[in-house]
Amino acid sequence: MKGRRNFLKGSLVVAGAAVAGGIGRAQAADKFPPGLVYTKGAPGRWAGKEGTHAPKATLEGKNIKVVTPHSMSEKHYIVKHTVLTTDGKLIGEKTFAPTDTAAESSYALPDGFKGTLWVTSFCNLHDLWLTEFTV
Repeated sequence: MKGRRNFLKGSLVVAGAAVAGGIGRAQAADKFPPGLVYTKGAPGRWAGKEGTHAPKATLEGKNIKVVTPHSMSEKHYIVKHTVLTTDGKLIGEKTFAPTDTAAESSYALPDGFKGTLWVTSFCNLHDLWLTEFTV
């Protein structure tokens, strides 16, 4: 199982780099390559999974709170959250274990930041999900 987790983590890093490096600032979240990134508006082959896989972000003071309302079990869980600027700068990331009770994370909003952020949630079975969040 550890090998699978390492593979999934590595895949997320590669997918994130491809998305951040290959897509311009003006790219809308629903326009990412099909089969690479899924969104609430473009769930592709995972239609019907949006409610429990697309991350939800809220601003609480100067912190970005990310929640993916997904169950956590050894066979099916959220592996990781990330928060990125639309030009690919990493704001923060958190890796989860299947034994965690919930996929929730919090990140400090950079001082003076205004604009759009990309919030991702990676499921070990249902791939990479992205939500745009504007501050």
